[in-house]
Amino acid sequence: MPLPQKIGFIGTGAITDAMVRGLLAKPAAVPHVMVSMRSADISAALAAEFPQVLVSNDNQAIVDGCDTVVLAIRPQIAEEVIRPLRFRDGQRVISVVAATGRQALLDWIGADVELTQAIPLPFVSRRKGVTAVYPPDEGTAAIFNVLGNAVECETKAEYDLLAAASALMATYFGIMHSTTEWLAENGFPEEKGRAYLTPLFAGLAETAALAENDVKFIDMSRGFATRGGLNEQVFQDFDSEGGTNALRQALDNVLKRIAS
Repeated sequence: MPLPQKIGFIGTGAITDAMVRGLLAKPAAVPHVMVSMRSADISAALAAEFPQVLVSNDNQAIVDGCDTVVLAIRPQIAEEVIRPLRFRDGQRVISVVAATGRQALLDWIGADVELTQAIPLPFVSRRKGVTAVYPPDEGTAAIFNVLGNAVECETKAEYDLLAAASALMATYFGIMHSTTEWLAENGFPEEKGRAYLTPLFAGLAETAALAENDVKFIDMSRGFATRGGLNEQVFQDFDSEGGTNALRQALDNVLKRIAS
């Protein structure tokens, strides 16, 4: 599936910045990108760095000038931004608006567009992202396969589950932060703790990425936990003190919010 010749972004926050940087990293995947002037610092920086980027203060001009339009707007203002715009029947529209239902988006758009929803993560800037896409769409998947890997969800339930799982990113860094704080409280300099933990966690992620698909994460956990050893002790304490249940409850709660 060919990539779009002109892709436009309405809303210029962190995800737009990451997607544009990924698409235009050498070799550039698309020849023309339009971005809205909203978040002027980001749009100006992109235009200064990439000659393919055109900044527009008119969202309708982006819709008119692009064959693919990415809606990257905060959910609180999405309706007021989208409703006045006039989309073309058959136009590809990709929504990365969080916690916003497909039917609501279609109602606001008011045209027979090819609408997909996606959850791009910041790593797309390095073409290392994994992006959930719903419903399956060859053209949308082609864009996110350039930016890493697209996971096409067959049902909304699948998509909502991946959206909930992606909400663990802050928790991941929170664990690293709590650990560096604990090290510092016990006399180990925070910067040295960070220098140790960052490659430790990176190595664990690499181990998971290189494992065969039939190897379960719990088996990896056991593989890193010598019987009676320190890793086993920490995991057992974490589980017995409610850590596992708290994690599952948090995922249940965010899924309810997403699916509502």
